[in-house]
Amino acid sequence: MQDRQEQHIGRRVRVARIAAGLSQGELSGLVGRSAHWIEDIEAGRLGLDRYSMICALADVCDVDVVWLLGQPYCLNSTGAAAAHSFVPALRAVLRRSGLILSGHPGLVPSCPPADMERMREKATAVNRARQGAALPAAAEALPALLEELNTTLLAHSSGRERAHALQLLVDGARNARQTLNVLGYPDLAWVAAEVAAGAATELDDPICKAAVAWDRCGAMLHQGSMRETEAIVTAALTDLQPAVAEGGATALSLHGALILRNAVAAARGGQKEEAWAHLRDALEVAERLPEGFNDLEHQTVFGRANVAVHATEAGVEVDEPDKGLGFVPDVNVAATPSRERVTHYRIDEARSLWRLGRQAAAVTTLRQAAVHAPHYVYANPMARALVGDMVRIGIPSRAAALSGLVKGMTLAG
Repeated sequence: MQDRQEQHIGRRVRVARIAAGLSQGELSGLVGRSAHWIEDIEAGRLGLDRYSMICALADVCDVDVVWLLGQPYCLNSTGAAAAHSFVPALRAVLRRSGLILSGHPGLVPSCPPADMERMREKATAVNRARQGAALPAAAEALPALLEELNTTLLAHSSGRERAHALQLLVDGARNARQTLNVLGYPDLAWVAAEVAAGAATELDDPICKAAVAWDRCGAMLHQGSMRETEAIVTAALTDLQPAVAEGGATALSLHGALILRNAVAAARGGQKEEAWAHLRDALEVAERLPEGFNDLEHQTVFGRANVAVHATEAGVEVDEPDKGLGFVPDVNVAATPSRERVTHYRIDEARSLWRLGRQAAAVTTLRQAAVHAPHYVYANPMARALVGDMVRIGIPSRAAALSGLVKGMTLAG
């Protein structure tokens, strides 16, 4: 993890620009900004608060988005440190999962056999913790659960026990992917997504494959890979179509969730009209679902509220925050049965309020989100960029709340 000096994104922009052999004027022209803007970014007088611009700079300078963001971040809180401390164990167990799924010879169990029902209970607890934005709890429980599933797969080359273990491995690896992405380890998150994909391929279930494709898109979006995201969505929607045609909320919700991935990819790629078109399509799908539906079983939490979550993010990225906030009428995002989704919305709601000039409300909204899900907020790159802007401008009426955010994000000694 980085020290605070390295967390200054402007310094990284300067390094990337020089490595690419570009002047400030040349880089500014390539991303549609002024040379003065680039100068302010590199000097730390302005922050980068949109993925779309960060991805554009990374693309032009041919550097990794994650490197430019400076992830993972150094957080002093006990819980955050605990979450990061389990990453090496997750790395090792995911590597073993990949070898086992590929049928590599000579592998032996590294833990005693576990009861299948007990593993189901652990998987449910992990999903509950992750949806609750309790990252330390999810990170702590995942390595042992995944290793127990590895042991089961080694003991059963076929049959019902193996099928059950594969299904739980899909679920566990997907939770690992999402946890690792939030903590700031996108490369390892991709490994987790591929473990889930390997297990889903063996199960050969179209619903399971679609859910894994959704996770692959999540891993790609965290690395700024918009074209790859769109390719994954296109293929997944084609494969899912027969299940959608048969009817049922599960297939339909996965269809809508994949469309939302395209919406985010378009927004972060600066494609305004495409982003809103995808969001309209996703909302149309959500309107066909039962009242109050949220897909928790397959982790997407898709429904009208989740369309609102993504619309709010898209509105910030394409510089139409008011449209994003009002895109889904008469929806109560706070009622969504996922603290992770609600927190994601609150972060982008705060970003929207900031862009609309409602500075005090932005501070209050972000601080309230941090109270309920501190590790999720403190590790979010856009939340951190927003706090940086708040500090630069100063909000005297919200000084205490802003101070709490700065300390939680370890932005000051």
